[in-house]
Amino acid sequence: MRWRHPVHGLVPPGRFIPIAEESGQIVEVGTWVLEQACAQAAAWIQAYPEALREPEIGVNLSARQLERPDLVDQVAGVLARTGLDPRALLLEITESILVEHDEAIVTRLHALKELGVRLAVDDFGTGFSSLAYLRRFPVDMLKIDRAFVSGVGGGPEAEALAHAIVQLGEALGLQTLAEGIETADQAEGLVGLGCTFGQGFWFAHPMEGEQLAALLAAGGRLRPPAALSRAGHGSSRR
Repeated sequence: MRWRHPVHGLVPPGRFIPIAEESGQIVEVGTWVLEQACAQAAAWIQAYPEALREPEIGVNLSARQLERPDLVDQVAGVLARTGLDPRALLLEITESILVEHDEAIVTRLHALKELGVRLAVDDFGTGFSSLAYLRRFPVDMLKIDRAFVSGVGGGPEAEALAHAIVQLGEALGLQTLAEGIETADQAEGLVGLGCTFGQGFWFAHPMEGEQLAALLAAGGRLRPPAALSRAGHGSSRR
């Protein structure tokens, strides 16, 4: 998501999302994003079935959205209106939200799972908390924060934390997705660690919908390193 500002140009989400969170406007923004993302994903899946054989689109949920009692009904309504298969929707929740959870949010997340959607813990490893919450929440994926990905390929010590998160995911039966992959060494190193998926500039920079549609029409192939191709992993997600 980017904001095309008439004066400041293309504004990245890191600059305006925190303001939207603080003001409460993030609920309206998040609702719009969810609807648009699901509608676009459904259209692409129908138009490019060969390029999207196992489609999944990740959409972030804010803390304020999770606090709303009508969230589950809202997600169900979006899925019904757009025709998107629930299994193709991955809702991403930051670790800090789960750390500060209450029973209402636990119930809400289980209700979302009952819809058929998948759940991911975003920026995993930055919460500095007990991992006990992972046993209470019905999550499917851990997204390894880019701070731990940057050291991958730099030797055992540099990649120790990323390796530990991958091993934790394996022990809990969860997929892992590395954020912020920018080099071939990082991509190949993560494959060696057993990481399931990856995203980042190494695969593609953020692009307009028309550009991505053209990419899908051409077969949907990005730039996987040889190791990713051999290992059969390598999913680029944005």
